[in-house]
Amino acid sequence: MVPALVLAGAPNSGPLKELSPAPYEALIDVHGRPLAAYVIEAVLATPVISRVLVVGPPELEKSFESERLIVLPPREELLENLAAGLEALSGSSRVLVVTGDLALLTPSAVEEFLQLCNRGEADVYYPVVPRDAVEKAYPMIERTYVRLREGTFTGGNIGLVDPAVLIRSLDRARDLVRLRKKPLRLALVIGPWVLCRFLLGRLTLREAEKKVSRILGLRGKVVIVHIPEIGVDVDKVGDLEAAKTLLRGK
Repeated sequence: MVPALVLAGAPNSGPLKELSPAPYEALIDVHGRPLAAYVIEAVLATPVISRVLVVGPPELEKSFESERLIVLPPREELLENLAAGLEALSGSSRVLVVTGDLALLTPSAVEEFLQLCNRGEADVYYPVVPRDAVEKAYPMIERTYVRLREGTFTGGNIGLVDPAVLIRSLDRARDLVRLRKKPLRLALVIGPWVLCRFLLGRLTLREAEKKVSRILGLRGKVVIVHIPEIGVDVDKVGDLEAAKTLLRGK
């Protein structure tokens, strides 16, 4: 049994703002329910999840009557929301982290991912989903893909983490976020050899795993999962329209 942390504090200030006046993306209406309610519902229905902590707007708590659900008010930044949630769950050895826009998530997808993570002793497990798995299940949804030696993948919006270890690594993660607008300095941190192999599509998953683990100071593990629901979030207009179609009647 593991607790889950749902990150649902993103303000509705991006592309989805043109479709909804909701102050937070998590509160965007999808067939009469907040977008994040579909994620919370799936996690609560997963038998191996002990409790669910949501960092997001308090309105989300009104959608459920469950003693296993707690909602904390959101902070200004994603990493601050993550830190707040991890600190609240710091007594746990493992925490499932899920973003609040993973609207197509199912209990079976959560269980399958957790089973795949039970094979090692990493501090952070991060999934990647093969492109063909996503496009076969959801051909109408556009995703960003990365070409590596093993194939072409999209990143998942879920992870299994050791909260104590990840909290200690957040300062390094913040440094990487700050460097995202300084490509030359970011390239120096990543390393020219790794960057070159990535640009040529020759970087392996294990090489990427090793490099990121070293930068963040933890033991990371990349998990290849053929679970398309884990790799389909809602952060663009087309994503929201597709999600509404797929969730109609649910």
